[in-house]
Amino acid sequence: MTAAAEAGTGAALDDATLVSRARDGDTRAYEELVRRYQTPIYRLAVRMLGSTGDAEDVVQDVFLTVWRRLEQLREDGAFVGWLYRTTTNRCLNVLRARRPVADVDLDTTETPRGDAKPERAAEVSAQLAALESALGGLTPAQRACWLLREIHGRSYEEIAEALDSTPTAVRGRIFRARAQLAEVMQPWR
Repeated sequence: MTAAAEAGTGAALDDATLVSRARDGDTRAYEELVRRYQTPIYRLAVRMLGSTGDAEDVVQDVFLTVWRRLEQLREDGAFVGWLYRTTTNRCLNVLRARRPVADVDLDTTETPRGDAKPERAAEVSAQLAALESALGGLTPAQRACWLLREIHGRSYEEIAEALDSTPTAVRGRIFRARAQLAEVMQPWR
């Protein structure tokens, strides 16, 4: 079976294999990488930017840029970190270009269960609104660090690499973000 056919059959290939094949011109391998990561990357962009339109633009730009620069990636296994770093940097550039920071809509892709009690749904909506407001009060760097750690589960080292920072600085930003969020969210505990 050819590499293109194998990638097209949905065989569970690891990221490094797909990256290697994509670098060799296999567009189906790159399409599989896009399918795997477009949702988490989109969610990161939406949460950082607070705008579905801006997030869609950033994600499209990131995947196009990564495709064009794939040969610059030295380690095939570093693809995911590179993707998160590129997305985070693009989002930070958008945030710097527009001031003040828009409110973040954390609930853009998911809705409360339809069978939930109305009182509980209202409480959850109010909590999400408070969290959105609190996230909007963080600096862009704090928000990026907090989202990458708490929502996307990235390590301190991965976040530091994505933000061109140090793990110590990332820990400090996350600590300050958590403290600020905890203070704002205190009524909901």
